Amino acid sequence: MSCINLVFKQRKDSVPLSGRIGLVGANVSRENIDVPLVPQDLYARLVVVRRDLHRYPELSWQESRTAGVISTFLHSLGIESRTDVAGHGVVAEIPGPPGVPCVVLRADTDALPIQEETGLEFASVHEGVMHACGHDGHTTMLLGAAALLVREKDLPAPVRLVFQPAEEKGSGAIAMIKEGALDGAGLIFGGHLDRHYPPGTIVVSEGAVNASSDNFTVEIIGQGAHGARPHESIDAVIVGSLMIMALQTIVSREIDPARPSVVSVGQFHAGTAPNVIAGQAKLEGTVRAQDPTVRRQLLNSIRRIAESIAQLHGAKIQIAVTEGTPPLVNHPEMATLARRAAIETVGEDNVLPLKTANMGAEDFSYYLEKVPGAYVRFGSQVPSREGYPAHSSKFDFDEGALAVGAAYYRAVAKIAGLQLNPQAAGNSSTPDVR
Repeated sequence: MSCINLVFKQRKDSVPLSGRIGLVGANVSRENIDVPLVPQDLYARLVVVRRDLHRYPELSWQESRTAGVISTFLHSLGIESRTDVAGHGVVAEIPGPPGVPCVVLRADTDALPIQEETGLEFASVHEGVMHACGHDGHTTMLLGAAALLVREKDLPAPVRLVFQPAEEKGSGAIAMIKEGALDGAGLIFGGHLDRHYPPGTIVVSEGAVNASSDNFTVEIIGQGAHGARPHESIDAVIVGSLMIMALQTIVSREIDPARPSVVSVGQFHAGTAPNVIAGQAKLEGTVRAQDPTVRRQLLNSIRRIAESIAQLHGAKIQIAVTEGTPPLVNHPEMATLARRAAIETVGEDNVLPLKTANMGAEDFSYYLEKVPGAYVRFGSQVPSREGYPAHSSKFDFDEGALAVGAAYYRAVAKIAGLQLNPQAAGNSSTPDVR
């Protein structure tokens, strides 16, 4: 299937970038790596964009200004875009040979409901909203890739740029897919900043990269009674406590230790007074797994254990499972392709394997269920500073990663394009922009 152009309207106006996002200076003197991967003027421009996005973060499904910044930047490159895909998603295409499937590059754009405490000069001005997961960086990387790719002649395949809203809600990718973001797509690639690795590195792994994320609720219906007459009760607190303890045996005794998995109970509510034995209780928890089979086993075991304990104590229960994001599993061949692009970008010594299993969820997994692809990580430790985890109020990253990400996406788009269109190998050009 050929790449379908999702861009319907061409912008007629000509708004200079500085008129929309030139709100902070392009001061690149922070503790970031030397950047040989992109032209210095482009890097300075990317820093301006990233800091602007960071200063004005927007929550999931509210990314209207962010979409405008993206569209303006792309327009300055001569690239048309749509800013209304799945709400405030942005989709743009860089043309390639007709009849060839697209290489899709995806970034997420939304922020988190966190009060920023970084002390940065470009810290969020929005109370209780912060880019605490690096999506400002992901968006900027992809804009940098657009600036590099638009200079290319004879791209082997069209390149579609997908700027996705609402990743933090776990539903943005589904919405983008429903509105055609993958129509005509051949391969897809994405990535995430990672503070566990030094700047200038790219982490590429085959197989599972992120875990699934499902939630469960167990409502326990027992029999309340006076605290002085426990023999007349079916104590929902006792039943719930036994369930919580027993659920922890699933991972430790039922799952292969070589297959990472998590069962965590985050909420336990019961009781109304100290002298009343609770007749009802409610447990809520999360389940994570990197293997689809293990995911199903965990959910089945939760139901089995909860029902057995309730029956043992004469209680009744209601169990509800909300299935969320599936595991993010790189396609082996695409991971090899991504590794090749990473080596071309930063050199073989700086391409690293994933250190440990990441049990966090990432809705890029929905794309990989539809189209082959791979998801990588970009080293972003800030030298000489304490590293704070993603979703922390003090999260930050080394801005040198912006150049690494932009250059990687350029490389992977070209290599993947040749995978989709081998006949273009003799025509492909790779200008040296360093």
